[in-house]
Amino acid sequence: MDRQELAGFLRGRRERITPADVGLPAGPRRRTPGLRREEVAQLAFISTEYYTRLEQARGPRPSREVLAGLARALRLSDAERDHLHHLAGAPPGPQAGPSCEVPHSILDLLRRLPHTAAIVLSATYEVIAWNDLAAALLEDFSPLSRRERNLLRRAYLTPPSRERPLYDPFDAEAFARAAARRLRATAARYPDDPEVTTLVGDLLSGSAKFARLWAAHDVRPEPTLLKTVNHPLIGPITLNCDLLDITDQNQQVVFFTVEPGSPAEQALRLLSVIGTQRMDVPG
Repeated sequence: MDRQELAGFLRGRRERITPADVGLPAGPRRRTPGLRREEVAQLAFISTEYYTRLEQARGPRPSREVLAGLARALRLSDAERDHLHHLAGAPPGPQAGPSCEVPHSILDLLRRLPHTAAIVLSATYEVIAWNDLAAALLEDFSPLSRRERNLLRRAYLTPPSRERPLYDPFDAEAFARAAARRLRATAARYPDDPEVTTLVGDLLSGSAKFARLWAAHDVRPEPTLLKTVNHPLIGPITLNCDLLDITDQNQQVVFFTVEPGSPAEQALRLLSVIGTQRMDVPG
């Protein structure tokens, strides 16, 4: 175990993550870059004192359970997770749970698509990245907690509202079926991950519809080629819906595009100007 290198690695990764990345409020007078030590400890399900000792290079060798919690809390990539294990003197085993770390190349791609709305979904249907046009088309995900950004929870456990829409009232059933099928495959791939098992348990106990789909054991993909977003300011916008699988991360990029010269293209151009500002409320 290399305590000094481990301490530096943990500190560096903690300082690069913002509270919004993990669904925490920034709060006033935040003097430290990134997360606080107690926030990482809370996300990793360990004590603040124990985590502090690790960052001060005076902690004991962490167990595999602690390392898995730290990797999840710090949103480490697969390569970073392996490096963490090697620093702790514990060779890495199979990945414990779905990754929420979006490759930098994908984040750069989202920024380079000013006329295409795009989001990145984790294996549990959590929205983990988006570009500005997606925020204007769907909603601004940045102030939402991780639970609120989970589209499966939204589809089955949260009644749609103006503030928390399902984006597409016309194919909500198709989306719900497709998402349940993908989650079935995710649960088989990560049988011991607490976030996956908690999500499945919450959906089974909270939605009879989900329980019926889950009992069917269906994992057959059901692609969505068109999606109609009922935007509160502009109205219905029909878009092409294309998926890009990030295989090594078990994630999907969802691209929303329109036909050139169509009314939908004009709507997206207007949204790119409006952004996420609300123009339907009194100033």
